[in-house]
Amino acid sequence: MKGFTRAETRFSLCGLNCALCSMRLGGYCPGCGGGAGNQSCALARCSLEHGGIQFCWECPEYPCSRYESFDDGDSFVPHRNRTQDIASARELGLEVYLERLEEKRTILDALLEGYNDGRRKTLFATAVYLLPLEDLRTVIAALNSQPQRMERPVKERALAAVGLLQEAADHRGISLKLNKKSKKG
Repeated sequence: MKGFTRAETRFSLCGLNCALCSMRLGGYCPGCGGGAGNQSCALARCSLEHGGIQFCWECPEYPCSRYESFDDGDSFVPHRNRTQDIASARELGLEVYLERLEEKRTILDALLEGYNDGRRKTLFATAVYLLPLEDLRTVIAALNSQPQRMERPVKERALAAVGLLQEAADHRGISLKLNKKSKKG
């Protein structure tokens, strides 16, 4: 959207973790307010109308009617953690939250570099997005504890990573599938 820019593009206006989005990873989107890309957003237009606020939660009208059914389905990233991510950013402070987000991004980069067989990008991004950081640290530690694994074919490495991520998700009752929005009418 013309005129919509933000200093922080890793964490969106509405509370989504752009740093972990497959669209951003693929170079298709610069992140919320980062310039040319996926900028046709009603919330961006609303931000401009409200003086260019950097995060929706700074607006006295938040949450507003624009958020009705917003989290019922996912876009390129899960929406399920959005409100708790906002709460974490506010409680911890944005800088601490972003440090943790960067650690998650480092873990995602490691998964994509060492364990992606060409079919796991969305699953890895979704798992890193939804799983708590401590679980991701445990998964990476388990993968790194067997350096000989890196000599195995990438398909086997991918299956090992997926298995550990799925086990962590199952332990927490988390589905690693993106939720589709139901069609209206």
